[in-house]
Amino acid sequence: MAIEASFTVDQPEFPLNTIFEELPDASIELDRVVPTSDAVIPYFWIYSENIGDLEADLSADEGVDEFRVIDELAEQLFVRIDWNLDHESVLTAIVNTEVTLLSGLGDVENWTFEVRSSDQKNVSEFQSYCRANEIPIELTQLHALSPLESDGEFDLTEGQRSTLVLAYSRGYFNSPRDATQDDLADELEISRQAVSSRLQRSLRRLVASTLITTQE
Repeated sequence: MAIEASFTVDQPEFPLNTIFEELPDASIELDRVVPTSDAVIPYFWIYSENIGDLEADLSADEGVDEFRVIDELAEQLFVRIDWNLDHESVLTAIVNTEVTLLSGLGDVENWTFEVRSSDQKNVSEFQSYCRANEIPIELTQLHALSPLESDGEFDLTEGQRSTLVLAYSRGYFNSPRDATQDDLADELEISRQAVSSRLQRSLRRLVASTLITTQE
């Protein structure tokens, strides 16, 4: 049975901390990870009311080989990062063990990651790898998934799923609305921009995985 685990990492222990030095209000959300033969290329959204003030050369951060801005929108950047996997971090632990990264969200205090594996043994091996390489993770949640709980067929991250479920339960989709994006952001403890982006991308993926597939 599939297992999902959530854990946190102190912000200084993960690359990109220069962003929070310049933009303390920023939040960073993993969009997707593309594994290659010799690298992991993650795509991130960076949210901040002062995103235009970011001037640092993030390629100089330890663990980063290349940092490239793909798109710039109001209060957010979409970026691609090539990691240096000689630098031990959560990413190297994921690459070298049998777990799949579902989501990642960082702020000035810490990073929160969610992983999935086919069994608990793989999660334990992931934790052992982190301990052996002095990567200070803290496990916050561990639970088994029934087949109905998996959103793999819709290609949703856990963060997107939880935001959609909360939005529905709080009446965000009602007319008139019973909750705002600010309300959801406060409850999820993320920025309003992150809520907006999660809702937009998760709804797009749901449509692509259901209505579009059905029409084909």
